[in-house]
Amino acid sequence: MRKYLLLLLALLLALTGCAAAEDEEFSMEDILSNVKPEVVEKTIVQPTPEPQNAVEEEEASIYEPDGSILITLSAAGDLALSGDLYDAELTKQNGNIHFPLRNIRETLMQDDVTLINLESAASAEMLAQGSVEAVSLGNDGVLALDETAQQELKQALSLAGIAYAQNAEVGVKEIKGVQVAMLSYSCLEDFDRVVSRIPQDVAAAKTQYPIVVVSFHWGRENAYTPDEQQVLLGRLAVDSGANLVLGHRSRRIQPIEYYKGAYICYSLGSFCYTGEDKPSDMSSYIFQTRFRMRDGVVEADGFRILPIRISSRTDRNDFTPSLLDKATAVDSILNTLRENGSALQFAVEDYPLTW
Repeated sequence: MRKYLLLLLALLLALTGCAAAEDEEFSMEDILSNVKPEVVEKTIVQPTPEPQNAVEEEEASIYEPDGSILITLSAAGDLALSGDLYDAELTKQNGNIHFPLRNIRETLMQDDVTLINLESAASAEMLAQGSVEAVSLGNDGVLALDETAQQELKQALSLAGIAYAQNAEVGVKEIKGVQVAMLSYSCLEDFDRVVSRIPQDVAAAKTQYPIVVVSFHWGRENAYTPDEQQVLLGRLAVDSGANLVLGHRSRRIQPIEYYKGAYICYSLGSFCYTGEDKPSDMSSYIFQTRFRMRDGVVEADGFRILPIRISSRTDRNDFTPSLLDKATAVDSILNTLRENGSALQFAVEDYPLTW
């Protein structure tokens, strides 16, 4: 500013010619009085608000409007991908290992956790990409593998972030800050041993985890109704603290009971099963339920079933489960479940397709 004023003063003196003609004197005050101050516009920078803590945002997002936490779990039946039939289909699919879950993946992505019964050494990458987050290994298919193969399978599952359960090994999956424990047993060799273990195993898990899911490999193959051992063991698991019981092995769907606030799915049927080129019955379903946790208390919050065919084709089994939308096919599954549950004391009255 001072430099600017001096230059202006020199210019004025030159123009006035030192006021020789009029002999008028100029003082510094006169000159400065005619100089307008320089106006400097200042940009007012508003302080940037600090972003909300990401952890707090995430914690807030897990709560429902009523303050509860809602967890959606999907359960499907047996997945066994091995043998000549699978190899042949894989060749037809140009070696794409992800083909089995391609038609069901988007559906499974909409839940919080999907649990299936894994009966063979399948690709953990395929399961993870297909949105399967947990597996039960307590079945004769996995137990028939040698110790090295079983350990390799478990390691691959762990690396893929997939929880697994097998007998004494409890699988744990944390969902929205809530830990869900999974137990899995094969009842084919020593039913009495499993019966003796269930009360202590389930009770022990329940002391550590708010939600306990128990899977059983049990019953007769190709049977549409549970036998007495299944009913006894399923209800015993609930009496011991289980929040959900899932049954596998029969290759056929069996009814659902609602017993003391917990669902017992006696058989989810097959899911991806390479044991038969064209089973006589390719119908099955995905079971979905919600757990609502409020003030540390967990309650079942309804269920629905998603009817499926275990193949995307009707002429043969291509091991690609697909949702059914044909009314007659859906009604057939619903009627089968209702009719076969008529002899069960606590069978659910209806099988809703929506929440």
